[in-house]
Amino acid sequence: MVNLKVPCRPIIAYRPIRPSDFVVLEKIHGDLFPIRYESDFFHNVVNGRDIVSWGAVDHSRPNAQSDELIGFVTARIVSARESEIEDLLSFDSSKTDQTLVYILTLGVVESYRNLGIGKLLVFHAYSLIHEVIKYASSISTCRAVYLHVISYNNPAILLYKKMSFQCLRRLYNFYFINGQHYDSYLFVYYVNGGRSPCSLLELVTLCVTYAKSGFKSMAAKLWKNEERKIYKWPKCKESGCLLPTVQNKRIVTVEGSRCPFV
Repeated sequence: MVNLKVPCRPIIAYRPIRPSDFVVLEKIHGDLFPIRYESDFFHNVVNGRDIVSWGAVDHSRPNAQSDELIGFVTARIVSARESEIEDLLSFDSSKTDQTLVYILTLGVVESYRNLGIGKLLVFHAYSLIHEVIKYASSISTCRAVYLHVISYNNPAILLYKKMSFQCLRRLYNFYFINGQHYDSYLFVYYVNGGRSPCSLLELVTLCVTYAKSGFKSMAAKLWKNEERKIYKWPKCKESGCLLPTVQNKRIVTVEGSRCPFV
């Protein structure tokens, strides 16, 4: 149904996904992803229930299939304050209406993926993601587009980097597929003035400030220790240690779940 021979010169167009796309959309997801999405997910996509979506079609295919999906992208609008990347955004926390667009799924059918991946597939994926970015940019309250990529999906990682997405976090054991854990990368594309809490200059300045503060504290502590030695031996030795770095782990069981897999 969706794996017919691709015309030599496909004429690709993009449109919103419709209820009539349900069967094809469900089949493509089943062919591309190592998970099974519940029927409710596809009903929500095709009916636009809390999910926005775009489909790619090839008008050069026979008439009966010229409007059939050969690619798709689905996304959801989420509150910036309640999102998992709130700490990666610089925004006015007093404004409760600020939002983000989270990409849920993205894919192109196998027959089109096999036509020179470096050109055709990247072009389709780029165009679909660009539709999401345009949509997010049109929402005045939206500050970023973000998504997760499984760690071994190198073509997707390269594509997002080329599109100026920033890889801001690695999430260990994020996915659980067929009894095995996989890491995920978090990618963010800022829009409408959204940005990271700290620019490179701000980060360097902050590090320098902390360094100066640390040196002053150490010098003051050494000076006090020297003064104490004049009168008596210290009762105990001070011990220093690095602050532990705590990583927030989010284990997502992908088998039979609704979680996104891009």
